[in-house]
Amino acid sequence: MTKPAVTRRVLPSSPFKAPVAPPLKSFDIGNRVSHDEHGLGRVVGIEDEIAVLVDFGSFRARITSPFTKMAKL
Repeated sequence: MTKPAVTRRVLPSSPFKAPVAPPLKSFDIGNRVSHDEHGLGRVVGIEDEIAVLVDFGSFRARITSPFTKMAKL
């Protein structure tokens, strides 16, 4: 099933709560991270909350936002 292109409007009189946007993930230089595909790494660079550069030991990867596959340890 596909997602609709337009988000649904929530009426003030609706008994259902409006969907809450998840908080944006933020990373700092030196943070240890875990990536679903690449494994464990360390943040070595940040590009204005758009992307982070992560050193995974044998290679470096530029991970772009949203960071759905990466978690801070």
